[in-house]
Amino acid sequence: MNVIIANKQKDLLQNLEIDVIKTLEGEFDVDDLISQFQNFFFQRMIIDITALKNHKDIRTLQRLSITLDMDKIILLLDDSEESNSNDYLSKLISMGIYNFSKNLEGIIYLYNNPNTYRDVAHIHQLDTNAVENVVTEKYEEVELTVQQKIIGVKNITKQSGATTLIYMMVKQLEKNYSVVALEVNKSDFRYFNSKKLISVPNTDIGNAIAKYSGYNVILVDINDSKEAEKLCTEILYLVEPSIIKLNKLMLINSNAFKELRGKKIILNQSLLNSKDVLDFEYESGAKVYYNMPPLDEREKSIHALNLLLVRLGFKKQQTQEQEKKNSILGLFGK
Repeated sequence: MNVIIANKQKDLLQNLEIDVIKTLEGEFDVDDLISQFQNFFFQRMIIDITALKNHKDIRTLQRLSITLDMDKIILLLDDSEESNSNDYLSKLISMGIYNFSKNLEGIIYLYNNPNTYRDVAHIHQLDTNAVENVVTEKYEEVELTVQQKIIGVKNITKQSGATTLIYMMVKQLEKNYSVVALEVNKSDFRYFNSKKLISVPNTDIGNAIAKYSGYNVILVDINDSKEAEKLCTEILYLVEPSIIKLNKLMLINSNAFKELRGKKIILNQSLLNSKDVLDFEYESGAKVYYNMPPLDEREKSIHALNLLLVRLGFKKQQTQEQEKKNSILGLFGK
């Protein structure tokens, strides 16, 4: 259930078609809100920024961000000079406040598609004197850097679509990046008839990655390979959230979701809506990284898949998507 805290923009927020457990109207001291909601369970909290006393003082938002889970909070900004300032928005981002909009359409969008830092990084004004450290890792005398992404994909529920998802990711990424996919200990890639999809035995995975070390992206269908897991810079864990698949998983491993906490969980081939996802997170105790609907592999450009790739850091995929999103959120529209 959701919480709405409204003031000058209460008429706009009344048009939100969401389940609401609590609504407050007026202007409130941020410390009073913290004491009231610090131990209160809610799925989302939508805050009209004019409902916060001294909201133009960035320290007011800082006190809020220190105590409450900002992943669950959406700020409805006003038309003040601050809300139209890149500097103000950048300060919000620095405090971990990533979900903000200036209109109802944007609030609805963020309710269903909450931002991560990657989604707002283009707004964030960084210290230009900061030095970026490049993390390196060596394996079998091969130096890997974070500039090359080695992304593993692993089924958690059985047959959750890792092989097909990787095939579609390759098709989408090859428009902007050099990409290859490796499948460990299986030969399902042969059915896609693509030279960029390569099957290798577990004993040869290190050499295969070394062979393609010049590529921007290496996708790995991990299957049960522990060696492949060690080589990946990040891993996507696929869960098909149908009742039968989840029940089978719980019978096999009742601690499955405890083991996945803090990891990138993808609900794949998912028909869950945003409320269902929030219920899933509450019941499993695990955070969902992305909710992927069933995809049409015949489409040339798949919007839902492109959004995932942008979130994973493939910025060349994002130009049109970001322009569309900024328009929806009402940012820099003047």
